[in-house]
Amino acid sequence: MLAGVASSLLARRFGAPLLLVFLLLGVALGVDGPGGIRFADTRFTYLVGSLCLAIILFDGGLRTRAPQIRGAVGPSVLLATVGVLLTAALTGLAASKLLDLPLLQGLLLGTIVSSTDAAAVFFLLRVGGLHLERRTGATLEVESGSNDPTAVFLTIALTTWLSGDHGTGLATIVLSVVQAAVVGLAMGYGGGRAIVAAFNRLDLPSGLHPWMALSAALALFALTNRLGGSGYLAVYLAGIVVTNRPLRGRHQLVAMQDAITWFAQLIMFLLLGLLSAPHALLPILWPALGVAAFLMFIARPVAVFLCLAPFRYRFGEQVYIAWVGLRGAVGIFLASIPLLANLPNAWMYFNVAFVVVVTSLVVQGWSLAPIAYRLGVAVPRADPNTRRVRLDLPGQLESEMVGYRVAAGSAALHGTALPGQVQLAMVVRDGRILLPAEAGALQADDYAYFITPDEQAPRLDWLFADGSAARQAEQETFGSFILPGDVPLGELAQFYGLPLPRRIAGSTAAQLFDERFDREPMVGDRLAIGRAILVVREVREDRASKIGLRFAGVGERLISG
Repeated sequence: MLAGVASSLLARRFGAPLLLVFLLLGVALGVDGPGGIRFADTRFTYLVGSLCLAIILFDGGLRTRAPQIRGAVGPSVLLATVGVLLTAALTGLAASKLLDLPLLQGLLLGTIVSSTDAAAVFFLLRVGGLHLERRTGATLEVESGSNDPTAVFLTIALTTWLSGDHGTGLATIVLSVVQAAVVGLAMGYGGGRAIVAAFNRLDLPSGLHPWMALSAALALFALTNRLGGSGYLAVYLAGIVVTNRPLRGRHQLVAMQDAITWFAQLIMFLLLGLLSAPHALLPILWPALGVAAFLMFIARPVAVFLCLAPFRYRFGEQVYIAWVGLRGAVGIFLASIPLLANLPNAWMYFNVAFVVVVTSLVVQGWSLAPIAYRLGVAVPRADPNTRRVRLDLPGQLESEMVGYRVAAGSAALHGTALPGQVQLAMVVRDGRILLPAEAGALQADDYAYFITPDEQAPRLDWLFADGSAARQAEQETFGSFILPGDVPLGELAQFYGLPLPRRIAGSTAAQLFDERFDREPMVGDRLAIGRAILVVREVREDRASKIGLRFAGVGERLISG
């Protein structure tokens, strides 16, 4: 654990994907590394890894708001089913040629590496601080959280067939996949509602609510698997249900879940690294790299472009979704199934899957942010240097109390409007607690406490940034020109001679921010039209009411509006 924490600091310094660091740390501790640990228990690795993946998926669901995935469910489900089949078939054909395998064995290998890995997608996108356009990010997350049933049942079916049991037909496989999805959806929704009810009704000792939620999620995972459903899909959906319902102690749950998810990531990839034997990778290294390259540059893009064609995604969105087909722990877990069945070439499947995963984390994981900006699917948010205190309010579940120290020079001292539905509750000044009527206007070094809906709390951060951050935001971020949010973009572009896509020429600046930020713009959000950068200065009733205008400096990275 200490080595993992230390390596994470080093990885952040060099921008390396942390999952890759954890995996290589396991390799270093293994049979061919300085650690010299001989570990070959595939069943133990599979079981522990499955639990870790369930924890990661539950955490992913907890961070997914329903409005964020609006419009992305259909495309994601198609990618999670037809997309997986296409990817498996194309990669299987390539694997059979590159590794000189019979077609059925090649298809098994293609199936093992066919699904995107939820752990890698959730972890690398969020830890990297990358903010994607709503539809792009939602498609990637929902797909990775729901594509495991198809890959798992295809792998089991092909493994069963290759082991000599030919009683499993195509119709049985299709029915098994449908059953897994239906049971997983039903159990996930019902389990999520049950967790919410228990959370809000049981008066447990302080600190036990998050553990109850985690235990319930793992119990749901196990029970769903027992009933023939997809436990992975169930825990992911349960997390979505939990986070989108009024919930007592939400912040305790999210804070502890974040720590447990880090632990699960570290343990899972350490075990996978321990199980690998680098000396066994050398004989198949070049063919395995060929399989990885074919998967990244041909199979995944073909599947994505065919599946998304009916949904009118922009070309840049399709390219990015194809590129973020990250492979991770799931592929190595699926490679454990032929090992448990003692199939011929089982270790070769595992070693090829290991090479594919490492290659994906190195090549794709390292390039997520640069390519997102290059393709115009990232929406940069300027995060202010603000410390926010958050408190749950017993007796109600819709709102919370947040507190800030009022720094000298902060925007809150200049009468900037509060976001909609946010109310000042009290002010602490010189050690005295004052109600809003007594306090009057805020003063420097006050402590201000507000009642706010959960989703609007981040919008207050810019108002209470410290003086240096506020001045820097004023001068560098917001620019010198202040415009109303309803300024027509066509007139703005014509006045400054800016290139403007025809599809947004009739929109206002506020409408453009609504579209790109899913009707949740925040102060500091920015978009670009040519060299001009539009920045949200003020938000009223969830709309950008004031816009700053500045022009980009030489070499500044832009994202097209």
